[in-house]
Amino acid sequence: MSSNASKISKISKKISIISFNGLMMLVSLVALFPLIWMLSVSSMAPGEASSYPPPLLPRHPDLSNYIELFSHAGIGTYFLTGKERIFKLLLAALVIPGQVAMLPLFLILKNMGLLNTYFGVLIPTMASIFSIFLVRQYAISIPTTLIEAARIDGANEFRIFFSIVLPGLTPILVTLAIFTFLGTWNDFMWPLIVLSDQHLYTLPLALAALSREHVQDNEMMMAGSVLTVLPVLFLFLGLQRFYMQGLMVGSVKG
Repeated sequence: MSSNASKISKISKKISIISFNGLMMLVSLVALFPLIWMLSVSSMAPGEASSYPPPLLPRHPDLSNYIELFSHAGIGTYFLTGKERIFKLLLAALVIPGQVAMLPLFLILKNMGLLNTYFGVLIPTMASIFSIFLVRQYAISIPTTLIEAARIDGANEFRIFFSIVLPGLTPILVTLAIFTFLGTWNDFMWPLIVLSDQHLYTLPLALAALSREHVQDNEMMMAGSVLTVLPVLFLFLGLQRFYMQGLMVGSVKG
């Protein structure tokens, strides 16, 4: 009797699961139907959706409506009107400590198979909100008269960007490169989280590992510190002209 009761219980449980999943699928279809029909109508010929009863599927689907929106209605430009709000949202994220994002970032890199690789160390530093803010504020200072003059002379947007805007951004891009390099070169926490293979350690991690093995060898530790500082020093001295120009432009224009 107990075996029959357990079989009946399993069958009833399966029936309830199937019924619940079927109900959820039905609810999902009802919820998604307006979106699916909207997508279907967007690929119909003009006036086709106005017939009665309205068709569910287009007779000859095409992308002519989307092409019309972008080529003649100019809808592409309207995507850019929210850039100020997006920028303010990004600035609001600056108040969030970087340590808060380490766990989700670690999980993302784990799913991408980038743990214990140099790419996993470098990718988070390739784009930051501070970098966007710094370059944007500097780009605003570029005179619009130069851009308008180039347009009058017949230069296209790519030519204007590479010939006027990009050379004008050189000081701030070099400054940003120095800041990014310093932050990445001296970073200890993130490489410690991502890298588990000692052969892949960065210099701060390698020095920390050596300090545990050579506790009393202060001279060796100082030699390692000198090797860590020298590349940063040479980089700063080599790019000092651009760095100082990037710092001075804002004060002169202000």
